[in-house]
Amino acid sequence: MIAYSQFEDARRKSGEKPSAPRTPAASTTAPAFAFLGPLEVRANGRTHTIGGNRQRTLLAALLVSPGRLLSAEQLYDELWGENPPPTFENSLQAHVYRLRRALQQAAGPDGSAPELLTRSSGYVLEPGGTETDAAAFRRLTGEARACTRRSPAQAHQLLDEALALWRGAPFQDVAQGPMSQGVALALEEEQLSAVEDKLWLEIQLADPVNTISELKRMRTIHPWRERLTEMLMLALYRTGRQAEAVETYNSTRHRLSSELGVEPSLRLRERLREILNQAPSLDAAVPA
Repeated sequence: MIAYSQFEDARRKSGEKPSAPRTPAASTTAPAFAFLGPLEVRANGRTHTIGGNRQRTLLAALLVSPGRLLSAEQLYDELWGENPPPTFENSLQAHVYRLRRALQQAAGPDGSAPELLTRSSGYVLEPGGTETDAAAFRRLTGEARACTRRSPAQAHQLLDEALALWRGAPFQDVAQGPMSQGVALALEEEQLSAVEDKLWLEIQLADPVNTISELKRMRTIHPWRERLTEMLMLALYRTGRQAEAVETYNSTRHRLSSELGVEPSLRLRERLREILNQAPSLDAAVPA
């Protein structure tokens, strides 16, 4: 992590003005949903959980497609897979009824519960304008990438906010069906990309020595992500550890070759060449 004082130094050097504090969203009595971790319903300053495995699975399926009609057949598959009960039509209706009641209870007597609408061919969840934590994560990471070049310190702050929304694996306490499982996998990939973006900015904004241990840890967990290797090579080089940077490349190349039968990417090979030649461009900010 970069200390606040280091951010201020980076802003002063770049001539960037500190960004104004972000205005929090207006409070509302309509429940909001969070599933970057256990599935939660948040309303009136309180956090509620949905009881019953089937209700959580049903809500998860509806949340990955808010405002979009899900057919009864899709929900059968999400809830029971290839082994639906003999009375699956009635069972689905019963779970929908229980979920509606749980959402109304979370909203409270004066709140406005999201509408879970019945249609001739299925069901639609209308969240009522509230933003899920996953939607907020995607919005913040999008804003960060849009301002990375003109305001790297602000981009880092936005990524920090986005990653702070995560409390665990998506739909952590849900028996996931095909739809929610696919969304969970996509979100985990997006989270890892956001972590990489944040680490890259930390190398540019402050002393890269502060990121080396985290890059080594991440590279151990995700050995095939070459961007982590590239960042570690750059951070080591910028801290005067050229030999370690070259060894990092060599160990990655050996592992790729011996375990996967492939060579490092062109980008990683070019970064090695720049390090060997002590290219002046490596001492300046390198585009992500």
